[in-house]
Amino acid sequence: MSWNPALDPGCPDEIGVDAIETLIIPRARDLGDFEVRRALPSPKRQMVGPFIFFDQAGPAEFLTGQGVDVRPHPHIGLGTVTYLYQGDFHHRDSIGSDHIITPGALNWMVAGKGVSHSERTSSAARKGPHSLFGIQTWIALPEECEDMDPIFEHHGKSALPEIEAEGINAKLILGNAYGEKAPATLYSETFYLDVTLAPGARFPLPDDHEDRGLYITEGSVSIAGQTFGAMQMMVFRPGDKITVAAGPQGARLMALGGATLNGPRYVWWNFVASSKERIEQAKIDWRAADWGQGLFDLPVGDRREFIPLP
Repeated sequence: MSWNPALDPGCPDEIGVDAIETLIIPRARDLGDFEVRRALPSPKRQMVGPFIFFDQAGPAEFLTGQGVDVRPHPHIGLGTVTYLYQGDFHHRDSIGSDHIITPGALNWMVAGKGVSHSERTSSAARKGPHSLFGIQTWIALPEECEDMDPIFEHHGKSALPEIEAEGINAKLILGNAYGEKAPATLYSETFYLDVTLAPGARFPLPDDHEDRGLYITEGSVSIAGQTFGAMQMMVFRPGDKITVAAGPQGARLMALGGATLNGPRYVWWNFVASSKERIEQAKIDWRAADWGQGLFDLPVGDRREFIPLP
């Protein structure tokens, strides 16, 4: 689909570096078989719009028989977004969902009042050497949705709107941008894009969303003559028209944001909530291990083990 002709990318030098409200350098965490880099939450910023958690997983290489095994664990008060560049994940959850996600597709799980899930490298991928590279994010739910029943949606690569212009390819993963709408069910104003830029290409951020950020996964971009490289997140001042220019090697970006929520959220382990009481109750329910009788159950088809409460 063609780029919206009403959009004028402008000139990157028309804005100043002070349009960047926050610059975040992700923290590296070693998970044993691979490394993640966490941009949100950070000491400088808890959320960008409703996005409250942002991890880059990999890139990592695995030998035959190896893979990632994220054992069953719980969530409340959020939606999880899994999006891969390389590799796969086998998702199972306690409401019966069972899907293998591959690059360019979307897994969207809304925990609501409580759900558990696991994510493991598929048995097919383990038959030979393979790679993993992707982004995992959480979206905090509005207060009125924190007690909703959990849901899961899988949307294949072909279902996500694709927007193209000279030197620009953008896939709309979630929400609304540039006159397009992604298919996943959302509960607050959101946009989330996978953007690939050719060398020198200029990319205008949506200007109809309150909060806007960029995370660079590959290459570099410049703003007002200053260069920013891979594994950096920039959060921009609301209201400014923002255009970034790709560096000499091009760039790949995740653009994200939306409306701010009505207040900050409490985050503990895998739980997000507008009140400490909700989190304390979730701790009690997971520790009880009263599968199928209380708040939590274990994923269908993956019930042999689980991650205990820290």
